[in-house]
Amino acid sequence: MLVDMKDCWKFFKGKKITQMGLGLLGRGVGDAAFLAKCLSADEADGANVLVTDLKSKKELAPSLKKLKKYKNIKYVLDRHRLADFRNCDFVLKAAGVPLDSPYIAEAKKHGIPIEMDASLFFKLMPKGVTFIGVTGTRGKTTTVHLIYEILKRLNLKDKKGSTFLAGNIKDTATLPLLEKVGLGDFVVAELDSWQLQGFGDSKVSPHISVFTTFLPDHMNYYAGSMKKYFQDKASIFKYQKKGNVLILGEQVENIIRRNLAGQGFAFKNLKSTTIITNAEDLPTGWKLKIPGEHNRYNVACALAVARALEIPDEISKKAIENFKGVPGRLELIRVVRGVKIYNDTCATTQDATIAALHALNNSSFEKRKIILILGGTDKGLDMSKLVAEIPKHCKAVILLKETGTDKLLSEFPYLKSPVIKGVPESARVGAIIKETLKECVKEAMKIAQKGDIVLFSPAFASFGKWFKNEYDRGEQFEKLVKGL
Repeated sequence: MLVDMKDCWKFFKGKKITQMGLGLLGRGVGDAAFLAKCLSADEADGANVLVTDLKSKKELAPSLKKLKKYKNIKYVLDRHRLADFRNCDFVLKAAGVPLDSPYIAEAKKHGIPIEMDASLFFKLMPKGVTFIGVTGTRGKTTTVHLIYEILKRLNLKDKKGSTFLAGNIKDTATLPLLEKVGLGDFVVAELDSWQLQGFGDSKVSPHISVFTTFLPDHMNYYAGSMKKYFQDKASIFKYQKKGNVLILGEQVENIIRRNLAGQGFAFKNLKSTTIITNAEDLPTGWKLKIPGEHNRYNVACALAVARALEIPDEISKKAIENFKGVPGRLELIRVVRGVKIYNDTCATTQDATIAALHALNNSSFEKRKIILILGGTDKGLDMSKLVAEIPKHCKAVILLKETGTDKLLSEFPYLKSPVIKGVPESARVGAIIKETLKECVKEAMKIAQKGDIVLFSPAFASFGKWFKNEYDRGEQFEKLVKGL
């Protein structure tokens, strides 16, 4: 343990904490366990952690089992209570809590501070730790893991320091890293717009910030407002200090200059050093294992971080060329009878699915070879670009019936037997609708021939009657494929 836990105990001493959200991804569990551990030494003062979640005890059973040994955690499940948000010292808010949550409003009304795990970690971590935050509508996960692999190679070469993943990483809670980090270490955090609300509320930004892309997403959460979505994202750099570094993808930089300069995001207001990057910054001759132009863009962002840290290119090159990608992101699962099967479950927007189509089959109408499985829960996004791209790359489309799928068909009924302007009759694709993922996979393999690709790239969210989350969705798909 590199941090004296007495320092953490001093911060939490005597406090009563309401943790809003436990969930099933492991992050809420890790944070609750850490808080309970910090407060256990203070039981004489009656300090405790109250965990409240809208899910039931049955739904949260796997998470509750992991916390069974902590006797100073209390639970309010299947509901929230206003009293729990006014009778505490601070609220630890999970990602995804509605912007207009009456419970957060109640806490603020009574002067109760609102914290989030990644930003609270940033405020409490010891001096000498370099915090690298990565956000973006697409590309943040791949970029985070690329940076992590580069820094691990640096740690091995220099034989000092360690690198930790944080933020929106499955099964990884951020607060418990306070027990591990110390002088000379790096923390690489994937920060979605929700987690960045915590940085905005605390008026802090990472030492090195990366903003990969800004595209429509989460419009159901932001009530259709791209401005509100960007305001959360902008916390990645808005409060950076002199000596900090901001790495902007070229696409984001163009959006800020064109559309947002008059909304308080002008570059002249930034204190940090700004670096603009694009796919062309990747040295020629570097060979990637991950396909697609969008991944060259992600690699360029990671390389820009390495160069900002003055890491030699030879270290970065080895890490980048050996990087095989992240599970659930254009991941080759298996080849069956000459058919390549890809799991791209984390594609939850049309832009992500379009990027996958381009990466695997950026060719003419006559060479279409993709059988695309898509569909899921509606997020209020426009799907017109994806509908236009489908005939260029796909020989068949199989739709998993869900709320987003129903909306897609209502807006684009010709998907069932499309006649799209500019698309030759021989290239028209009729969508096939199936009730379950198992039926989708079965139908795709029935259609696929040697040399074809089955691509599971949903373009919609995973929350619905079939899946707990996008990871569960991908795991179910992988299990079905391995059972072929």
